[in-house]
Amino acid sequence: MNRSILLLFFTLFIVMVGFGIIIPIMPFYVESMGATSLHLGLLMSSFSLVQFIFAPFWGNLSDRIGRRPLILIGLAGYIISYLLMSVATTIWMLFAARILGGILSSATLPTAQAYVADSTTEKERGGGMGMLGAAMGLGMVFGPAIGGMLSSFGLAAPFYFAAGLGTVNLVLMIFFLPESPRTASSPSGRPALSRFALLRQAVSGPLAFFFVLSFLVSFAVSNLESTFSLYGQARLGFTSRDMGVVFTFMGITSAVVQGALIGRAIERFGEERLIQFGLLATAAGFLLILLAYDMVSMTVFVSVQSLGGAFLRPAVSTLISKRTDRGQGATLGVQTSFDSLGRIVGPAWGGWVFQSHIAFPYLTGAAVFLLVFVASLWNLAKHPQPLVISPQVAYNGSQSSGPLAADVSAPSGGPRGGD
Repeated sequence: MNRSILLLFFTLFIVMVGFGIIIPIMPFYVESMGATSLHLGLLMSSFSLVQFIFAPFWGNLSDRIGRRPLILIGLAGYIISYLLMSVATTIWMLFAARILGGILSSATLPTAQAYVADSTTEKERGGGMGMLGAAMGLGMVFGPAIGGMLSSFGLAAPFYFAAGLGTVNLVLMIFFLPESPRTASSPSGRPALSRFALLRQAVSGPLAFFFVLSFLVSFAVSNLESTFSLYGQARLGFTSRDMGVVFTFMGITSAVVQGALIGRAIERFGEERLIQFGLLATAAGFLLILLAYDMVSMTVFVSVQSLGGAFLRPAVSTLISKRTDRGQGATLGVQTSFDSLGRIVGPAWGGWVFQSHIAFPYLTGAAVFLLVFVASLWNLAKHPQPLVISPQVAYNGSQSSGPLAADVSAPSGGPRGGD
């Protein structure tokens, strides 16, 4: 692992520590302000809504001006949002902090993925994406545990801690992260990306299934993330500290798979088979959660769900990266947008149906993964051609005439590797 990817590993680790820190405490933080599970779901959705809007813009901008500036912007947004959440006294202050943080921090993930795509060969890319996934998994190991422990000093303490870690990370990136060795070819000096046209055309392009898959996976998983602490409290009497322990083991499973296994598994079995395995394992995990009866069983069953996701997400990102012909940042930004769209709808749905029956979010999640698995039996067998995001498409032309559209098509020469 070279120094740059190590720094990116640390960056996503810190980001996910911050994300993990708030999972076991956010329901209690929101309840302390007189809010309900529906408010909690909408709060999580608001963050993802602005990510959906801005991720393609940031990814496309990183193709034009480089990866490094966008990663720094994302980290700065992360710090600001956690500082604002730490001083929030009303639910609307939390909404404002999450929205601002979502706008800026949505630059981080697609740009980091594009940096790895720039820095690796196709053979190495699965391992590189896996390392980013492992960093996120490790963040989920330490984040919930830290959040649970720090909550004893007050519910705002974990937010201060996350902001401090982010500040250390930002300083390290300023001094030690170089620009990526190979930025995807997109012409500079053109106006901004027509991101809505690109999203619209991507749905009908040859990689549409993978973008829709990213949406559905995020939708289903965010059902768990938005209500799981409330479910544990209602079903088994779990405290925030108990939820921290469960999420810690969940993160360990994800980190081990993505850090040590995913690269070799992709090389041996291929992304398509790993995607299908991940869909089935995750569906099983959702159903098993409903059968949990104590801390041990809950931890084991959640780890099954985490195992499926650990294989699923890097395989999808790697396959998209390999099949896109150019514009790694723009294309991965589109994927991040669909992922964020799932996190808009999923938490709101989860918070709503949880009020009817605490099992509904998990039944919904299992049904989605099983249906997508059935769809994958046909879609993954088609071997779609690469998605081409041409320079004329990725940016709005300076002429006022003609529609803003994205040229999403397969090159006549057949599949090619990434830039």
